[in-house]
Amino acid sequence: MQSLTSIRRISLIVVILGCCGLSETLLSQMPCQVTFPTASLSIPYVKGEPPLDIDPTSVTWKTTGTATIVKNCSRNVDYPDLNTKARGFWTDSALYLRFACPYRSLNRFPLAADGADRDKLWDRDVVEVFLGDDWKNIRHYREYEIAPTGERVDLAIDLDGGGEGRSWNSGWQTRARIDEAAKVWYAAARIPLASVSSSKVVPGTRWRMNLYRIDGDGPDSQRRFLCWQPTCAVNRDPNHVPEAFGTLVFEPSPRTK
Repeated sequence: MQSLTSIRRISLIVVILGCCGLSETLLSQMPCQVTFPTASLSIPYVKGEPPLDIDPTSVTWKTTGTATIVKNCSRNVDYPDLNTKARGFWTDSALYLRFACPYRSLNRFPLAADGADRDKLWDRDVVEVFLGDDWKNIRHYREYEIAPTGERVDLAIDLDGGGEGRSWNSGWQTRARIDEAAKVWYAAARIPLASVSSSKVVPGTRWRMNLYRIDGDGPDSQRRFLCWQPTCAVNRDPNHVPEAFGTLVFEPSPRTK
C-alpha cells in the first residue's frame, strides 16, 4: 500500500501537469504581440521575363526568396499541417510569387462562367498579397488574391476612403492548380511592378508587404486566418492592419559561384 506522502506527491504532479496543459491552452487563445522590426523577405533579381508556371520543380522557381505562412494572424497558434511556402523573385517589370498550400479540405466557389474577378473571394479558401510602396501613407496599398480554382481579384485599397477600389485593374497574370493526391494546391502570380509603384524598382528598393492565407469551412469564427507577419489584431479584420506589415526587399542577382 502506498504511503500518504507518496499519494500526495502523485496528486501534486497530476495537478502541475494539468495546470501546464491548461496554461498552454490559455496561451494559445491570447492575442499575440507584434515585435519590431517585423518580418522581412529578400527576393533576388532574375534577368528576362520567365513564363509563369506553378510546377514546383520548374527552373522558373530555382532562384527565389522563401517565406513561411504558418502562424495565426491574431493569436499564439501555429498550423504546422497547413505550412504554406511562398517563393518569389523579381525582374525588370514584374514581381513573381508562387504559393504551395497543403490542405485538409477545400472550400471554394463554383467557377464563374465569365472568368471575371470574384467579389468577396476571401469568403472561401484563398492566398492574399498586400503590397505598398508608400512608407508615409501606409493606409494606401494594393491587394491581390488567388483561389485554388484559379479565380482571382485585385483591389486598390485606401483605408481612408476614395481611390479606385474594386474598379482598379493591375494587369497581373495568375495560375492555380490542385494536386488532390498530395492534398496541396498551388497558386502563382506575375504582378507588374508598375501596378504598385510609379518609381523604378532597383536593388535595395523596399516595399511594405504582408502575405495571408484564409482556410476552412464555416463562418469566420471557425476558419483559419494565417499570416506571414502576424498582425495580432482581434475583434476586427486581421488582414488590413498596415502598421504591422512586413518588408519586401528587392535584392540584386545572386553571385555566380
